[in-house]
Order: sequence, then structure tokens, then C-alpha cells
Amino acid sequence: MLYFSRWKALAIILTALIVCLFAVPNFFSQERVKTWPVWAQRHIVLGLDLQGGSYLLLEVDANYVKKEKLDQVRDEARRVLRDAKVAYTGLAVRNDAVEVRISREADQATGLSKLRELSQPIGGLLGGTGQRDLEVTDAGGGLIRITIPQAAMLDRMRKTIEQSIQIVEKRVNELGTVEPIIQRQGTDRILVQVPGLQDPTHLKELLGKTAKMEFRMVDTSVSPDQAQGGRVPAESEVLMSSTSPKVPYVIKRQVLVSGGDLIDAQPGFDQRTNEPIVSFRFNTSGARKFAQATSENVGLPFAIVLDNEVISAPVIREPITGGSGQISGNFTVQQANDLAILLRAGALPAPLTVVEERTVGPGLGQDSIEKGQLAAYVGSIMVIVFMLVTYRLFGVFANIAVAINIAMIFGLLSLLNATLTLPGIAGIVLTVGIAVDSNVLIYERIREELRHGRNAISAIDAGFTRALATILDSNITTFIAAAVLFYIGTGPVRGFAVTLGIGIITTVFTAFTLTSLIVAGWVRWKRPKTVPI
Repeated sequence: MLYFSRWKALAIILTALIVCLFAVPNFFSQERVKTWPVWAQRHIVLGLDLQGGSYLLLEVDANYVKKEKLDQVRDEARRVLRDAKVAYTGLAVRNDAVEVRISREADQATGLSKLRELSQPIGGLLGGTGQRDLEVTDAGGGLIRITIPQAAMLDRMRKTIEQSIQIVEKRVNELGTVEPIIQRQGTDRILVQVPGLQDPTHLKELLGKTAKMEFRMVDTSVSPDQAQGGRVPAESEVLMSSTSPKVPYVIKRQVLVSGGDLIDAQPGFDQRTNEPIVSFRFNTSGARKFAQATSENVGLPFAIVLDNEVISAPVIREPITGGSGQISGNFTVQQANDLAILLRAGALPAPLTVVEERTVGPGLGQDSIEKGQLAAYVGSIMVIVFMLVTYRLFGVFANIAVAINIAMIFGLLSLLNATLTLPGIAGIVLTVGIAVDSNVLIYERIREELRHGRNAISAIDAGFTRALATILDSNITTFIAAAVLFYIGTGPVRGFAVTLGIGIITTVFTAFTLTSLIVAGWVRWKRPKTVPI
């Protein structure tokens, strides 16, 4: 174990040096680092508890999710019954179920069979649970009731949360914030932590908007006044404008093109009026549908609807076939920018409500940093003194290896752009103890070999060789614990697990490979007859 070829020694030294160099950007200001090459701009991001920031706990509206599903089932039921030419009455959502009455007794079996085809296995065809997302029952007298089982609602909530997390992450990243933490909590909540953001008001406004955009036709068969008086056509509804004073519009329910077909949206200025606008662009499918809709309705007004409010209702002057357009609505520059962010990120599948909000000030974060640094300094000094007193020259070797170990930990954290939290600092301090423990195992094994009569060089070689298995066993078990903490933990627990896991990897490298290289160099240089340990 004390023989290292020139290439092996060079590889060990270069590995340690390169990993340590990744920690260098943390010692320079962000302005300076941004002038460096992109590959060199990696650094450790301080977590919410260290640099301050905003903490939001969002709740998904479960009632909205259920209502949307029931409305979807109702529309699907209408479609299949019409396609099957089954006469029905009273199709509506009642008491958390979709109910429909088949008019003719001869059609009841057909209607029940067609409606049961709407039910699908939970999780898709490969779900494998055997449960279905709809229960279709015959209530007697031609009445058919369609309900959503609890398991199906939980599955739908899970999918809604997953989709919401992706959209929330896009919206937060569009603000230019650094390393936000966005994760699920429980069955219907999303945790959002944004380090460095001291005023979450703007963020809450963006996250609180569903941003469900639709392009629909304006119903010109009745006036808004007539509609508000109770004469609303069955296929239309009354929506208000988004600007003040509120203006009513009669809008057809049919959606010509949805916001899901948008692939880009950017704020800008109208070249004629110089007012802020939002330019948008559709995907291939959306462009085709938009071209068809505008070609068939030239001379008629169509509405751009966002979250059930009419942003604008321009008249179609000519077919729009380019797959792009612009939205104007007396926006301010900030409103145009926010709308573009919302459209680029996509619509939330359900409204989000802020149920908890906290702001951590930078002063509190600085206090945490100072206390964490103090704990790290005190712990490290005590370890260094202990190793020097107990193992003398070999204690110096161990301390050098520990110092390189800490530098490598920060280098790897920087390489991963990891977020460092207060528990993460605790993980680093713990790693120092683990690294020293590995050296203690080696040195005590060397002492034992000396007591058994071996000479100095033979005892050192045997000490490193025979301690390897013990070092690997102890570090592998600790790494498994860190991995479990990472996969089942959240927030600060995962930060602790990351630093501990990285620390274990660097510890095995420095405490064994690097220390043995240092000792091997000393042995080759001194050719000792005794071991100063």
C-alpha cells in the first residue's frame, strides 16, 4: 500500500487539486464570477436559513379539481349519448355525481353500456391496481349516476400537484430567482422556498393566478344587457372585462384555441400606438385551429379570456394564418411582462391558495452563518489539537488530509450548484469527525502492528492495508443512512444528507488514498526505523 507509481500519485494529486479548485468561485463576488467562462461559474448557493428569503405554503383547491372532473365527465356523457343516438333528459352535476335519465326504456341498456365505457383504470392501462376512475350505476327508473371513487380523486390530486409543481417552478424561475426549492407536502400542498427574495408580494400574485387562457367567440345574438336580464343563450355565458370599469360580454362557451397551444409569449410595444402588448406564438396544432377559426369568422368579434375575464375582444379583420398574434388591453409594462410569464409557464390545473407565509430576514440568516462558522471553527480546532497531541507527526498528516477533505467537499458542492443550509453546515462538521475517525483506525492499527513486533515500514503498510475493510464498512453504512435521509427527507434534512454523503465520499478518498500517499512520500524520504506515533 506504500508503493505509488508516478502516474498513480499524479492522478491522486490532480484529482484533489481539480476538485478543490471548483470551490474558488465562492471566494469572489458574483459580479466578478459572471465575467468568467460559463463552466467556471459554479458556486454554492446559500439556503433560505442562511441568506434569508421567502417561504410560501400553497394549497391546491381540491373542490375545484373535483368540479372540473365532474364537468368533464358530464360533457363526455353528453357526447357518447348523442353519438349513440340515445335520448336523455336532466344531464347535470348533482350531489358530487353526474346524473342523467334515459328517456326510452329500450335505450337504457345501451346508454348504461356506453357510459360505462367512459370508466378507465386508475393510472392508465398499465396502472395495475384494478380500480377504475368512474363508478357508473343504475339507480332505477332510467336514472344513471356516475361518481368518482376516492382512489380516483387521490390519483387526480397527485397528477394535479405534479403538474402544478412544474408550472410553479417555471413561473418562479422566470423571475430570475436563485435556486428555488419547490416540492410537494402532503396530498394537496406545495412548498415554495425562494432564497434572497425579501418581498414575496409579486411572487404571490403570479402564483395565485391560474392563467387559463382561451380564445372564444363573442355571442352577438343577444346584447350584454339582455343577457344580464336573464336571456343568456344555453351555449354562452356572461363574462366581465379585466379592466375597470367592468364591462360585460356575452361569450360562447366553445373554446376555439386554448392557452395550452401557446409555445411562446413575450412582452413588447405596439409599433403604431407604442402601448405595451404581449406577442404570442402557437404550436402547429394551435396555429391550424386559430387560422381556421379566424377564417370562418371574419368580421365578427372574438374574445381573449384569461381566468374567466375578457382581456380584449377585437374584431377579426382578416384570417390570421401565421400562427402568431398580439394581445393588447391597456397594460402597464409590468402587467405585460407578468402576463407573458404566465403564458410561457402555462396554466395551473387548479387555483392555488397561500395558507402559510414566512419571510426570513438577511440579518437572521447572517446570524446563522456566524454561529455555523463558529461551530465549524471550534470543532475543527479541537480535532486538529487532538490529532497533534495524540499522533504527533502522523497527526499533521491527518490534519492536512482533513483540510483537503473540507476543500473537496466545498468543491463538489460548488460543482453541483448545491444549496447549503444550516443543517448542511452541521453535516460538514460531522464529516470532519468521520474523516479523523478513519485516520484514527489506521493509526491505531499501525500501533497494534508495532506491538506485535513488526518493523516501522512493515507496520505502516499493514496498518493501511488491514484498516481498509473497517473504514469501508463504517463509511458505507453511514452513506446508506445519508441516502435514505435524502430520498425520504425534505428541505433541510436533504441538505444535511447531501453534505454528509459527499463528505463520506471525499473522506474515503482523503483519509485513505491521500493520507497513504503523504505517508508513502515521507517513508521514501526518511526511511524511518521507528514510527513517531
